[in-house]
Amino acid sequence: MPRTQRNDNFIDKSFTVMADLILKLLPTNNQAKEAFAYYRDGMSAQGDGEYAEALDNYYEALNLENDPYDRSYILYNIGLIHASNGEHDKALEYYHEALENNPRMPQALNNIAVILHYRGEQAKEKGLSEEANGWFDKAAEYWQQAISLAPNNYIEAQNWLKVTGRSTKDVFF
Repeated sequence: MPRTQRNDNFIDKSFTVMADLILKLLPTNNQAKEAFAYYRDGMSAQGDGEYAEALDNYYEALNLENDPYDRSYILYNIGLIHASNGEHDKALEYYHEALENNPRMPQALNNIAVILHYRGEQAKEKGLSEEANGWFDKAAEYWQQAISLAPNNYIEAQNWLKVTGRSTKDVFF
């Protein structure tokens, strides 16, 4: 039984019913519909903290999904799971692959910047200031790209860019 049919939560059930109706009404092929069902089940499992189950569903969705835009969100969510598990290198791979499919994805750019900034903080704690600055500069590049796509978001990043002198603009929005 698909995960979404097991949900006891009213909101999840409502979402599932609406998503199923939309899928039935949309003129799309069965493979795309099946990919969406796996993606939806992956999101549900991820929301419940069932990361292994979520990954299984996302990989199934990825195997079925052909649309680059839709693939980008599957890849992004896989990256989120790896990042939350501390697997930053894997997360970065999936975020970059998501961006290859959809270059206008500020959340992937932001998450890459967060990981790079974290690496900079680690290097700084070890007294490796030159290495830290390199990581911070790379993080700044990604944050600037994210902010240019979503100027009203990432306020903390905007402040950090300004305070550290890494901002190429005074105002992003």
